[in-house]
Amino acid sequence: MAGMWHGDLYADFEGTDGPGSGTDDIDALVRATSPAAGEDRAGPGGAAAAPAARGVPFDVVTGVVETPVGFLFCAMTETGLAACSFAPEEAVVERLERAVSANIGPHDAHLDPVRREIGAYFAGRLSTFTVPLDLRLTGDFGRVVLRSLLDVPYGSTIAPGDLAARIGRPNARRAVASTLAENPLCLFLPCHRVVGDDYPNDPGPYAGGTAAKRGLLALEAEHADA
Repeated sequence: MAGMWHGDLYADFEGTDGPGSGTDDIDALVRATSPAAGEDRAGPGGAAAAPAARGVPFDVVTGVVETPVGFLFCAMTETGLAACSFAPEEAVVERLERAVSANIGPHDAHLDPVRREIGAYFAGRLSTFTVPLDLRLTGDFGRVVLRSLLDVPYGSTIAPGDLAARIGRPNARRAVASTLAENPLCLFLPCHRVVGDDYPNDPGPYAGGTAAKRGLLALEAEHADA
């Protein structure tokens, strides 16, 4: 349904969350995985220039990037890339309005660095993105999960249960799956590398669809050792 995110796709990843799988110790998790004080971004690279400082009359600039696996709706803030999503534009904009600002508008030129990196990725020339990221479209636990994706190497995969264990929450498989379903930064925070227990027979759900997920995994497998 238009305007909705993809949590229902991840039903097969859900497990039973046991005691301690809630947010009782989330503050410690966030502190352990947060960037240094004053650094409000998730990815490498320098700080992004504010849109207004570059002559853009919006707090959030948006545009669409066409890729071999589908269209991605992207949004850039003064902090960095806040969205790179297969989700419907209206759903992303709604989240941006709540979390960042209602002053949102298109400005393709401001997204040129994002387009270049996405193009290089699909050409097999880029395995690590450098565009700075803005994680305001996800909550504290989501930031922990999504940052942990940066530790899953290009060309490799991980099961959702193993990802939960990696962040010290082995019983939080369901919460991890929900976070993956609402990942606002596809490709840049590589949730496609989280696969089902029956992989490669079944790669598991993905917001861009099974064919897109298989395509991304195949691309990385081909170029991982190049």
